[in-house]
Amino acid sequence: MKWMKFRIKTITDAEDIIISALYDIGLEGAQIEDKVPLTALEKEQMFVDILPDGPEDDGIAYLSFFVEEKDGELKEDGQPGLILNGEETSEEAILECVKRELEDLRCLMDIGEGTVSVEETEDIDWINNWKQYFHQFMIDDVLVIPSWEEVKPEDTGKMILHIDPGTAFGTGMHDTTQLCIKALRKFITPETTLLDVGTGSGILAILSLMFGAKKAVGTDLDPCAVDAVRENMEANGIAADDFTMMIGNIITEKEIQNQVGYECYDIVVANILAEVLLALTPVIVHQLKKGGIYITSGIIDDKEETVVSAVKAVGLEVLEVNYQGEWVSVVAQKSS
Repeated sequence: MKWMKFRIKTITDAEDIIISALYDIGLEGAQIEDKVPLTALEKEQMFVDILPDGPEDDGIAYLSFFVEEKDGELKEDGQPGLILNGEETSEEAILECVKRELEDLRCLMDIGEGTVSVEETEDIDWINNWKQYFHQFMIDDVLVIPSWEEVKPEDTGKMILHIDPGTAFGTGMHDTTQLCIKALRKFITPETTLLDVGTGSGILAILSLMFGAKKAVGTDLDPCAVDAVRENMEANGIAADDFTMMIGNIITEKEIQNQVGYECYDIVVANILAEVLLALTPVIVHQLKKGGIYITSGIIDDKEETVVSAVKAVGLEVLEVNYQGEWVSVVAQKSS
């Protein structure tokens, strides 16, 4: 399947109104490219695996809309037919409609340059194309293998984590994830009950069970995490009773806090951005058992002291501060 891409150069303030206007003529699913910094809410809903610093916002935005080409047929002018709203149309007709909508908006507000470029995309599997960049790798003595690769004969004796992160969650390659894994390996015992806040694809909780933990609970904001965790549990032979998943915000939702439980976790691990850890730590201290271990990562190096101070402020003792690349992990303990 091939697509025709209509790409509009505009300004960030006009993004929403242009998307809305073009939605009305049948163009849906805009791809947005801009340099707008993340809001506090967006940061709260993201868990590591992002660049620590983004480019400076220049106010420019690009909006791309994709229209399906009609298979195997060219129009009399040699151009492919396009399918929009279930009907055949042409590049020229769509381009004319887009330009007309933009000119109408220009009479009402600033839309910047408002130019439109058109190009044919390659025949790409948009959902799975990213997989070409993710291959098996080692984290200490753990071999991480994506679901689409086979275990080599020489690797059969290794501890193997089969992982399919999907398109929304991490793979375990990020420094912050590896910092957490190394700390978990150190502190897990056969009696460990673990809470993984922001579990994503379930990597940390699943590995904890493979390391010998007795039970794991994971929380996440994204409902997609449920399917990701289930598939990765099945791939690694994790029993359903050993890993419980909950969707909700443990920082702000009392119901989730109650479901998770109080003073019942030997380890809480949170691989989340530093800004979120500041809000999480005063809450999560109540989920930890006395003597429990709090493992945090997702901390860019210049946020180290801020997180350490937040941990100490709730009465936890800092045991370790570990580093990998430009990222930091803080490990602390609740007093017995």
